[in-house]
Amino acid sequence: MSISPVILCGGSGTRLWPLSRQSYPKQFNQLIGETSLFQQAALRLSDGENLFAPPMVLTGSDFRFIVSEQLDAIGIPPQDILIEPDARNTAPAVLAAALHLSASEPDAVMLVAPADHLIPDTAAFVASLKAGLKAVEAGQLVTFGIRPDRPETGFGYLQTATQPGADGAAVPLARFVEKPDLATAQEMIASGDYLWNSGIFLFRARDIIAAYETHAPELYSAVQAAVSDAHRDLSFVRLAPEAWSRIEDVSIDYAVMEKADNLSVVPFMAEWSDLGGWDAIWRHGAPDAAGVVENGQTTSIDCEDTLLRSDSPQVELVGIGLKNIVAVAMNDAVLVADKDRVQDVKIAVDRLKSKKASQATHLPIDHRPWGWFECLAISDRFQVKRIHVNPGAALSLQSHVHRSEHWIVVSGTARVTVDDEVKLVCENESVYIPLGAVHRMENPGKVPMVLIEVQTGAYLGEDDIIRYEDVYARGEGAKG
Repeated sequence: MSISPVILCGGSGTRLWPLSRQSYPKQFNQLIGETSLFQQAALRLSDGENLFAPPMVLTGSDFRFIVSEQLDAIGIPPQDILIEPDARNTAPAVLAAALHLSASEPDAVMLVAPADHLIPDTAAFVASLKAGLKAVEAGQLVTFGIRPDRPETGFGYLQTATQPGADGAAVPLARFVEKPDLATAQEMIASGDYLWNSGIFLFRARDIIAAYETHAPELYSAVQAAVSDAHRDLSFVRLAPEAWSRIEDVSIDYAVMEKADNLSVVPFMAEWSDLGGWDAIWRHGAPDAAGVVENGQTTSIDCEDTLLRSDSPQVELVGIGLKNIVAVAMNDAVLVADKDRVQDVKIAVDRLKSKKASQATHLPIDHRPWGWFECLAISDRFQVKRIHVNPGAALSLQSHVHRSEHWIVVSGTARVTVDDEVKLVCENESVYIPLGAVHRMENPGKVPMVLIEVQTGAYLGEDDIIRYEDVYARGEGAKG
C-alpha cells in the first residue's frame, strides 16, 4: 500500500528567533544536521521500499520557491505544491490536501506531517507507519503518540484507552488533552496511559473527508470551494482566495479529531522533537560533559548547561561562566536568555514588532525565486547589496523610478540587459544602470553568480519596481 505524504510547511517558528523569522521560518533552516528540517522531512518520507508516493506540500505564497528549490536540491520532485492564500491552521490545510488528492485517488492513504520535526531514526519511523496501516485499512483515523521521557508542559497529550504494548501496534485513543501544568503532567506520566501528541496523522483520504463532512460541515463546504476553484500558477496550485477567506482558523484536533469515534494511536518509541524552542535545540545538540552545546564561531570558558550559537562567520560569540543560558548571535540580532525562559521568546518578538523593528520578522538575507540578496550597508540616498543569482536564473525585466544602480560582478558571469543593449559582464567588470532604464540581470552559467550592487537615489525601497517580464509570474511592485 503506497502512502502519499502531505508535508505542512507554513509555520513561522517565532520561538526560535532570531534564527527563525517570518521571512524564513525554522523549517527551512539547518538547525541540526546538514540539511533543513523541511528537507529532512522530505527525505524521511521517500525511502527505498517504494512505500511513499511523491510528497504533496502545503505552504504560503512567500515560501513557494523556497520549497521547490530545497526539494530540487535533494532530488525529490513533489506530487504538488498547494499554496494557501492565508494561514488558517491545520484543519483547512489537511482537508484541502485530502480533497485535492482524492480527486484522482479517493482511496489514497495520506500521511500528514509537519515540516519542522526532528526524527533521526527513519527506520523506526517507517516501522511505526507500517503498524498504523493496519488500523487505516480498518477505517481508523490514526495519530502517532510519542513515549514521554519527562513531564513536558509544552506539548498536548493523547490518552490511550489501553496501555500500549511493546510491539508498537496501534491502540484505541480515548481523548486529546491540552497542554497541562507541571503537576498534571507528572500525574499523567506516572499513569502510563498518556503519550505526547506529535501532530502526525495517517488515514485514507475518503475517511478523513467523511469525518469533516460529519463533524465540520461548514468548514468542509468552504474548503471544497477553495479547492474546486483552485488554479495552476507555474508548477503550483493556488487555492481560491475568496473561498479561503471565509474559512475558520482551527486545528484538525479541535475541528475533527476530538469529535471522531474511529481513532487509534501508534506509540513511537524513538527520538522525536518538534524543536519548539532553544531548549530543545540544546537538548538534541549533543551537550558535552559540562552540558555545553556550541555551533558556529563560538568560544566557551567555564560554562555549564548552555547553548552558544553564532550563525554569522563574522561574529565570534564568547561565553564566560555562563550557567543555564541560551545565547544566539546573528549579524543583526542577539538573543541571551535563561534556558528555562526560552518559551518567552515569542513575547520578545511581539515587543520588537511593536517597535517596528525589522529584526522581528526579516533576516538580513532576503530569499527570492532567483537566489538571494543581503544588505551590506544602507544610509541616506545609498545602499550596498550582495546579490547571489542561481545558475540559469534571471531577475525580472524592470525599471526604477527613484534610483540608479552600479553592478560589479565578483564571481561568475552576468548577462545584462540595459534598454536595447544586451552584453556579458564577467568577473571584476561593472555596469551602470541609469535611473529609469529598463534592465535585467541573468546568470547564463552553471555556477552561482555573485555581484555587488550600489544603489543611489531618493528612495531605495524594494517596492520601487516597474516589472515588464518575469519568469516567476510576479506582479508589478513585488519585491526582487
